Amino acid sequence: MRPPCEIVVWYIIPTIRSELAKELLNLGMKQKEISELLDITQPAVSQYISDKRGHGIKFTDETHELIKIFAKDLKDGKLDQSGIISRICDICRQIKTEEIVCQLHKEKDNIPLNCNACVGSNTHHIPPL
Repeated sequence: MRPPCEIVVWYIIPTIRSELAKELLNLGMKQKEISELLDITQPAVSQYISDKRGHGIKFTDETHELIKIFAKDLKDGKLDQSGIISRICDICRQIKTEEIVCQLHKEKDNIPLNCNACVGSNTHHIPPL
């Protein structure tokens, strides 16, 4: 059984990158510029744009709006590296509140329907160290 964070790495982050690359392309950026901005390869950008990587998850309108704003701020040069990381984490946190991670975890790993271990669950609590 995979931990929920592995679901984020395999499915959520690639989908965020895919949506972000498409938004940047719509804003007039070239694939090479997008790859440099996101610190990924140009072939990865091509795969994100053509839905060969990071597709199949449907985000809410709220999440899409966060990605659109993020793309515009990236294109306009308003974010440094820490700002980029922070925005990706903000979007990921938003997605977790929608319980998409829990749904994927149950689907991909055949987790019981009553599981509450995923990070998106309201009943999940991390004990202090």
